[in-house]
Amino acid sequence: MIHNEPAYKKYKQEKSNQKKNRQKRENKDLAESQVKEWFNQQDEKTQDELLNHLVKMNPYKFENLMVQLLSVMGYKGDEGQALVTQKSNDHGIDGIINQDPLGLQKVYLQVKRYAPDNSVQMPEITAFSGSIKLKHADRGVFITTSTFTQGAINAAKDLNITLVNGEMLTNLMIQYQVGVEVKEHYMTYKIDGNMF
Repeated sequence: MIHNEPAYKKYKQEKSNQKKNRQKRENKDLAESQVKEWFNQQDEKTQDELLNHLVKMNPYKFENLMVQLLSVMGYKGDEGQALVTQKSNDHGIDGIINQDPLGLQKVYLQVKRYAPDNSVQMPEITAFSGSIKLKHADRGVFITTSTFTQGAINAAKDLNITLVNGEMLTNLMIQYQVGVEVKEHYMTYKIDGNMF
């Protein structure tokens, strides 16, 4: 009988040893939660570096980058247009997103490259709202690399202005891959039960 053959016994012993070694290796492997934690730490590191670059960059390039971000996010629509206003005399409007070919639906943009400890105040929100109203529009997006005071947040709600602070900004830039590029791409797999 084959089960009593020395070669078969040796084969079974080797298979058993391989299984034990594999289990030992698996126990040493990172748990899924550890992998997720590592990726979260990498994202946070990238966000910090990205914010540091944004605060230091040329103001006009920053305006262009923010208009590009909103375009990539889909705000200009399929046939819309996105543009940065002139460097001076922009009347508080840094960018305009035409959401349709005729420019009937517009989103106005104000951007501020502020140090993290320099929060946007309520007067800046109300001034932006006034600029929007002069354009006969009813909505805008205010982006900053810093944060907003509670007064600014309350005013923005009342004035139909969407606020994007530094943390949200860097999250969006990573999510939509604007200003960043993929360094590595890792995938894990599971069995597709529908195929068997």
